[in-house]
Amino acid sequence: MNDLSAVVLAAGEGRRLRPLTTHRPKPMLPAATKPILEHVLDTLVDAGITDITIVVGYGRTRVQSHFGPTYRNVPLRYSRQEIQLGSGHALLAAESDLEGSLLVVNGDQLIDDRIVTDVIDAHDDGAAATLGLIQRSAVEGYGGVILEGDQVTELVERPGDERDYRLNAGVYAFEPDVFEAIRTAEPRAGEHSLVDGITELIASGREVRGVVSEGLWVDATYPWDLLDVSFQLLDSAPEDGGVASSVDERATVHESAVIREPVVIDADCEVGPGAVVGPYTCLGENVTVGSNAVVERSVVDADTRIGQQATLLECVTGVGVEVGAATAVPGGPGDVRVGDRVFEAERLGALLADHVRDNGGVTYVPGTVVGSNSVIGAGATVRGTLSEKTEVHH
Repeated sequence: MNDLSAVVLAAGEGRRLRPLTTHRPKPMLPAATKPILEHVLDTLVDAGITDITIVVGYGRTRVQSHFGPTYRNVPLRYSRQEIQLGSGHALLAAESDLEGSLLVVNGDQLIDDRIVTDVIDAHDDGAAATLGLIQRSAVEGYGGVILEGDQVTELVERPGDERDYRLNAGVYAFEPDVFEAIRTAEPRAGEHSLVDGITELIASGREVRGVVSEGLWVDATYPWDLLDVSFQLLDSAPEDGGVASSVDERATVHESAVIREPVVIDADCEVGPGAVVGPYTCLGENVTVGSNAVVERSVVDADTRIGQQATLLECVTGVGVEVGAATAVPGGPGDVRVGDRVFEAERLGALLADHVRDNGGVTYVPGTVVGSNSVIGAGATVRGTLSEKTEVHH
């Protein structure tokens, strides 16, 4: 089946990725140097989709101003989810803009076009839904699917038993009766889940198919996952949804600097004398790396300045960060606090959210998270999780 309209669910915040999502939604966080949502749209266009609706909500202006009315000559429509009440509720927000069979994907997970194509090829109007699945040894923390032949018999969120689950890749083909199924399913904690809508289809006797695909599927749930997302993109071939190692022709790299692949260095970056960038490093647009600085296994977002002789290992930055001279992010493992939970021994040197400024000679203890617009005094040692607009003095 082809000629499906596509709906991209991009209305959520991504609370577990705070403070990076304080000022932008999760789909706009960087994977390598492009927003996650841009990779998703590339996948749809590469799979031949020519009709795309994006459901926006939290931070919607960031999405709409970035992409505008078209993407790669494909028209984009925007539907607004006024209050974020679940993935099913988000799809209902687009109902009035849709006719016929539809393809639904998450706007905050990376997939390659093989999964999309497999779902499209497996679906016809004899099934109420067709789900894209991935064979993974561990699915806990995600959505598990029980498959008998090509029939989905059960969906389980965060399964903890030993049954043979496939991972729900968040790629769905639906017939229009999915909307009524979502409305009929009992909401949980006030939210309408897309998974509960699919479960309602199964309970009512409708056919729900599953198709197991190979290919890239990556999700960022916590801040350190942004490192893994970019590393997997760099390790995957472009034809498998990956990103080719590259230095943009508009970047300036001093002849004495060392670039260790794989890296992605975006337009208008400047890498100074004696600096070392890479391996597994992504520099967003207009990043400056000072002389003799070292940036390794890090994702550095746009408009960031890294001072001379600074060292950044396993570091994630937001936009407009200023890292002073001789500052050290020595890399993980470290204990990271997310909300009221502490995750032990994660590979995160430090997370510096949007517009953090340190004045040089700062040492970041592994696992440090610094909220946006914070100022770190020269020579300070920083640890733990700092809220936004914090000032730290030596």
